[in-house]
Amino acid sequence: MPSAVGPGAGPDLSRTWAIVPIRGLRTAKTRLRDDLDPVERTALVTEMLRRTLVATRDSSAVMGTVVVTLDPAAARMAKTHGAIGLVERVPGLNAAIEAGRSLAMARGATAVVVLPADLPAITPGAVSELVDACRDGSEGAAALGLRGAVGLVPDQHGEGTNALLVSPPALIDPAFGTSSRATHRAEALAAGATYLELGGPLGLDVDTRADLLLAGAALAAAAHRSEA
Repeated sequence: MPSAVGPGAGPDLSRTWAIVPIRGLRTAKTRLRDDLDPVERTALVTEMLRRTLVATRDSSAVMGTVVVTLDPAAARMAKTHGAIGLVERVPGLNAAIEAGRSLAMARGATAVVVLPADLPAITPGAVSELVDACRDGSEGAAALGLRGAVGLVPDQHGEGTNALLVSPPALIDPAFGTSSRATHRAEALAAGATYLELGGPLGLDVDTRADLLLAGAALAAAAHRSEA
């Protein structure tokens, strides 16, 4: 994909944009249909998207946010939080992320961080910590001949990807899906990038009944902190 920031330009996190893919407020997380009724599931998805938008908006390390969705309601919600809502009819998650990346690059992004909208413990600080850790970890990369930086937060099962930072933005393509952690790592190393893995609150996502319990605890803790 053409870019004003070429894949050999080296890591630069000074203009990091967040890419937030979400199918739709009512159509996401259908795997939880046996645990939540449609109203409950929509409420959960909406709250997690809201928290993601607040986190990227208020993170000192993020310049802008693109929400890529099939749902005009999710796009409108993005706009109310200062983000760009991109309604894209594209086949699959990775194609949606690439569409968001293209728009971010057109706005001058030197790095993108992909944050799926199902991370209940996300905060502005957690997003900033990810970007800052990648910035610190990639210092001196150009002097070592490295072509960029890739930072990844794996899911709690150790196989998937919960957050992916790439600089320059088109250095590797997104490969979310089965065994994406290993795929992203292999692609980063093949591209000659410095590769970092991080833990923390972004490692929690919501796919199963057990995840719901952890998500409930994370949301309750966040509510308690906001009231304190």
